[in-house]
Amino acid sequence: MVDKGTFIKLNEQKHPNSFACFSDPSDVARVEDRTFICSRKKDDAGPTNNWMEPSEMKSKLNALMEGCMKGRTMYVIPFCMGPIGSPYSRYGIEITDSEYVVVNMKIMTRIGDQVMPYLDSNDYVKCVHTLGAPLAEGEKDALWPCNQEKYITHFPEERLVISFGSGYGGNALLGKKCFALRIASVLAHDEGWLAEHMLIMGVESPDKKKTYIAASFPSACGKTNFAMLIPPKEMDGWKVTTVGDDIAWIHKDESGKLKAINPESGYFGVAPGTNVETNPNAMASIRANTIFTNVAITPDKCVWWEGMTKEVPDGLIDWHGKPYDKNSGKPAAHANSRFTAPAHQNPAVDADWDNPQGVPIAAFLFGGRRATGIPLVHQSFNWNFGVYLAATMGSETTAAAVGAQGVVRRDPFAMLPFMGYNIGDYINHWLQFGRSLPNAPRIFSVNWFRKDENGKFIWPGFGQNMRVLKWIIGRIQGQAAAVESPIGWVPRYRDIDWNGLEFSRDDFEKIMTIDREVWKKELLGHEELFSTFYNKLPKEFFFMRELLLSSLWRSPEQWGLQPERIED
Repeated sequence: MVDKGTFIKLNEQKHPNSFACFSDPSDVARVEDRTFICSRKKDDAGPTNNWMEPSEMKSKLNALMEGCMKGRTMYVIPFCMGPIGSPYSRYGIEITDSEYVVVNMKIMTRIGDQVMPYLDSNDYVKCVHTLGAPLAEGEKDALWPCNQEKYITHFPEERLVISFGSGYGGNALLGKKCFALRIASVLAHDEGWLAEHMLIMGVESPDKKKTYIAASFPSACGKTNFAMLIPPKEMDGWKVTTVGDDIAWIHKDESGKLKAINPESGYFGVAPGTNVETNPNAMASIRANTIFTNVAITPDKCVWWEGMTKEVPDGLIDWHGKPYDKNSGKPAAHANSRFTAPAHQNPAVDADWDNPQGVPIAAFLFGGRRATGIPLVHQSFNWNFGVYLAATMGSETTAAAVGAQGVVRRDPFAMLPFMGYNIGDYINHWLQFGRSLPNAPRIFSVNWFRKDENGKFIWPGFGQNMRVLKWIIGRIQGQAAAVESPIGWVPRYRDIDWNGLEFSRDDFEKIMTIDREVWKKELLGHEELFSTFYNKLPKEFFFMRELLLSSLWRSPEQWGLQPERIED
């Protein structure tokens, strides 16, 4: 790939065995408008997915794929999602004509001979991928071959994925979003487990007690930073470890406890904004054996992206492969540029990250990128209200998907682009799943992105998020106080550990205030979401929305925590 010019060998001293590449400008992110769930019945795909009748889609694909790999090498990749041999793992085979896919799949999944003993039966997911860029004899190949026409298609009943035209990320690494979320979510619904767009982290307290949490954030909202969080030095004794940074498969064990595995073996992280201050563990993880896509290259063959350093280095090659003009006003690295790195290189990787039996989950966190309205943290009243909270979650759109950015859209469970079946059935599955748990995990909402009247972030974020995590752990263990708000349980100023951080009561009130008018509009947004799948909307949601609305009506216009006082 280096000889061909697709890969650039990086500085061996600073980035051993690492490479960079630039994609075609038309092939830089997920293509949600070209992603289809081809279930036999349209209703099974639901209103939030693109649908086409399976035979019609296959007819279209057959025409496109006639001779599509001509002149290229076809690779067959047997792979495992999850620790090999785990009762919670699943297996697949991907056929591809992309070398980029092969080397990335080697990092992101477990591949090769070790998988073969588990493929005796036909119970594996079939993944077919092509760049859709055949080569005539003697024709010079493009550095990043792809097709302007793209289709990412899923056939849930057949456990089949067919991807045409894209060589990038989740469009081509079919073990990732296509298998591990869209197809796996159907498997999970049918078999009674959960396949979720969630990180998994271990939080160890000073007394060495570890609590595992699964947290759901839309892409490019800080999942990887949160999964690799380093607590501030003032919180000595607290430690965060990483099981996974993107996807969680969650099963009930024999005792009814939830056990989660990370089906991936690597990180496909967003590069911009990652630096030694925001995420030192990520920077350590990508020091070697890493593939960088659409980042900038320095003259000494190192990588760079916006947010890595305050000063822009001289002599950069931008993600188009051209000399970078600092005065152009354009970024040197693409906003959705990525790194692919092995999970075991993370200094904070959890000792049980590859445990076939998984890790026990004590809480779920849900959070998006919201500048107003949503407080820093609150705990749902119970499991059902927690499911409602996750189902109505909204976030401002990011560069991880093609389309307008900065627009608030509903992203239930951060799974909107990844549900492999009807959203109504998906939410009902979550409600039913919780009813059979003897001690259901607590559910929380977090929002690191609330802004003040000047448009600046109020909360410092990154490592300081440990302070919120400490309160959450306390709630799980029955050791932290909270007060009831119109939308859930919230901490008081004194319930958060402020040691070493200057964060005023006024700022805390700003970030925790619940504005009645803003929330009334928020609830209207919920109603708009519900109308899209009204025929399958859980009946509980009608009443929970009314309870929230009536609670807000009976609250002050600006609901906030009252001045704290100590009674004699």
